[in-house]
Amino acid sequence: MDFVFLSLTAGLVGLALGVFGMLAYRTSETQRSQLLYEDEPVLPDGAAEVLSIIGRAYVIVDAIDGVVRASPAAYAFGLVRGHTVVHAELLALTSRVRRDGVIEQKQLELPRGPLGQGSIVIQVRVAALGTEYILILADDRTEITRTEEIRNDFVANVSHELKTPVGAISLLAETIHEAAEDEVAVRRFAQRMHKESARLSALVQDIIELSRLQGADVVRRGKPVNINTVIAEAVDRNKLPAESKRIDIVVGGSVALPVFGDPDLLMTAFRNLIDNAIRYSPEGTRVGVGLRSRDGLVQVSVTDQGAGITPEEQERIFERFYRIDAARSRQTGGTGLGLSIVKHVVSNHGGEVTVWSQAGQGSTFTVRLPEMEAGDDAAPPPARPAAAVSKPIKKGGSSAQEQGVRA
Repeated sequence: MDFVFLSLTAGLVGLALGVFGMLAYRTSETQRSQLLYEDEPVLPDGAAEVLSIIGRAYVIVDAIDGVVRASPAAYAFGLVRGHTVVHAELLALTSRVRRDGVIEQKQLELPRGPLGQGSIVIQVRVAALGTEYILILADDRTEITRTEEIRNDFVANVSHELKTPVGAISLLAETIHEAAEDEVAVRRFAQRMHKESARLSALVQDIIELSRLQGADVVRRGKPVNINTVIAEAVDRNKLPAESKRIDIVVGGSVALPVFGDPDLLMTAFRNLIDNAIRYSPEGTRVGVGLRSRDGLVQVSVTDQGAGITPEEQERIFERFYRIDAARSRQTGGTGLGLSIVKHVVSNHGGEVTVWSQAGQGSTFTVRLPEMEAGDDAAPPPARPAAAVSKPIKKGGSSAQEQGVRA
């Protein structure tokens, strides 16, 4: 009898435990579902639709600055990582909005990631979204800011560069006025005034040229261009300054296919490259111009026998108004814009310009431009390259042809 009673009691206890466990499981599942539902962000009506078409990066944070929703652009800009707002500057703005109930707007420069020196400039607008959330809108202004900085630097550089020859001309004019009775002094100062005025004229012309290049539309104005003809004209326009320094311009090679572009702009670029080589070459040396076609590209190399360019300076020589030796540039009449013009022209034609140089071994500037397709009926026939000057070479043991194609 006792055994039956114990068995019945154990069965009742097991049944009670089973019922209790089932009830506990159902309660746990109900609470879990409620928590998941509560975690799902509930945005004001229409907010999700507006954010999907606004075209800006956005982040929505809750009362403790946890990210409840963010656009792909917000992750791409590095504003959000996981469910966390990365930058303390953004969290400071959300805190002020939450505290004061006003809209905050600010431009911030933020690092792109945890490594490196890259940064992004964003225009941020932070406002309350409903009663629980804060909305962060971000607009990438990195490129706009960079362009504004370049423009401001350009204006400042132009003002500085123009001030030097204008001031010199003014001072020389005053000196000539005071020395009117001294014929020798008047002649000397007049020559210096002529040199400064020529430098001013060249500077203004280069500034106008650079401004024109920045607005040029090569796609609309372009046509098949015979590079052989362009090089021949560029060499011809540099004959006088080359002869004044007893420098030979030697051209070697030719190309069969044309490039698509503006012949005037390309001639300006190659004229500047050759002029630059002449300015920085010692008297009695040579400047080599080599042409060849390789891998669908027209390649033009301009080589001088100057002092060479250091690796540090090679990184900056294509900047506007940058001159390796400012004092020497003033003596030679350089404006610091020639290589910048070359870079703009070549870039507008879908090409590139590079430099190779070593101290004491001169420099070689190489321009590569895409060739037009061989089947183009508009392609002009190749022209004969400009003839090399027949004056004997005093320096260097290589032949004219070898010097012309040196790359």
